[in-house]
Amino acid sequence: MEIVSQLIDVMLHLDKYLHGLSDQLGVWLYLVLFLIVFCETGLVVTPFLPGDSLLFAVGALAAGNPNLHLGWLIALLLVAAITGDAVNYTIGYWIGPRVFRSESSWLLNKKHLLRTQQFYERHGGKTIFLARFIPIIRTFAPFVAGVGKMEYSRFSFYNVTGGVVWVLTFLLGGYYFGNLEPVKNNFHIVIFAIIGISVLPIVVEFVLAWRRKQEPEPVAAKTE
Repeated sequence: MEIVSQLIDVMLHLDKYLHGLSDQLGVWLYLVLFLIVFCETGLVVTPFLPGDSLLFAVGALAAGNPNLHLGWLIALLLVAAITGDAVNYTIGYWIGPRVFRSESSWLLNKKHLLRTQQFYERHGGKTIFLARFIPIIRTFAPFVAGVGKMEYSRFSFYNVTGGVVWVLTFLLGGYYFGNLEPVKNNFHIVIFAIIGISVLPIVVEFVLAWRRKQEPEPVAAKTE
């Protein structure tokens, strides 16, 4: 529980922690930020790393820190986000089919792989783009796209466009608005709001799915 509370504290006070890291690491902070974004998007086992909130906090830090250059941040974090998704896709592409072989397993059933492939054929592009803005889903979406053998050219297009929009939205948002007095004085609330808004689609989908399950099945009309 202590680790969880520390992670929550770091996420809600990213501005303070980033200031400290900037003073300690100097230009090496670029590498740390690159690795965090790359791992959060590129490795299925690290969905807990900060994404949206980190980009916003880094943008705010860059606005008042001469040691951080906005242009370098945009370039490095774009590369991290796009290559991260590409690596995640590749891992899913090569490992997924070997894992999903069983015809009887509940979790690793081959039928799940076939359904995944069909789903991404219909909705894959939109899923990859929108997943950029949803924590946890952002980490798993490219892996599942690889498992489902989504056409790479199609995946790559939405990977690049989604990555560009995601990074620029939050990084520039922090750069231009992060140091405004109302935001700066309530930074933890802003970060909490970013996390809450990002998770909202998951909550809405969960509620809608629950409501659909609660609805009674239509009674078939009697035939004479």
